[in-house]
Amino acid sequence: MAHNRARHQVRLSRALGIALTPKAQRAFEKRPYPPGEHGRARRKQESDYAVRLKEKQRLRAQYGLRETQFRNTFDEARRHPGLTGDTFVELLERRLDALVLRSGFARTTAQARQAVVHRHILVDGKIVDRPSFRVKPGQVIQVKPKSQTTVPFQVAAAGAHRDVLPALPEYLEVNLEKLRAVLVREPKRAEVPVQADVQLIVEFYNR
Repeated sequence: MAHNRARHQVRLSRALGIALTPKAQRAFEKRPYPPGEHGRARRKQESDYAVRLKEKQRLRAQYGLRETQFRNTFDEARRHPGLTGDTFVELLERRLDALVLRSGFARTTAQARQAVVHRHILVDGKIVDRPSFRVKPGQVIQVKPKSQTTVPFQVAAAGAHRDVLPALPEYLEVNLEKLRAVLVREPKRAEVPVQADVQLIVEFYNR
């Protein structure tokens, strides 16, 4: 099952032109073209719609979200003052599963989500099992003390995941040994380590 999911992530990474997991990154470096027999052939010019759709799928895949969750967050961003696209990414980034991943407590989005759902993660000392929980500046994210003694989290505490993840953004303060992180302030779009042309996504939903 896990092997099939990993293969799917590699295929999806190649289709979207972006590495979604460390394993996909390695495969992507070997074959950076889309899957399928015509993957290497020059693609015919994609329509504006296809380009915008692909950009939306790229960002959605980086957060591992279903369309409904993704769209609901976009609609919320639209109601905020300021640039909708930037606000959209900033709201997505404050999801608990996203910050568990960024902090290096997990290696992939799927692992981060699993850690939350399986009740391994505390926010301000209380168990939170909703991956979509939105963390506020000043809140403390920590792996439950009992869970810290298990092998997966000991691996995380040793820095094995942080080593393959993007550089730690400045809106997070992390003590890996204690598996503790603080969202020190709201993320700014330019600092969030996701690849996306948010303007294309705004255009997609505004069509």
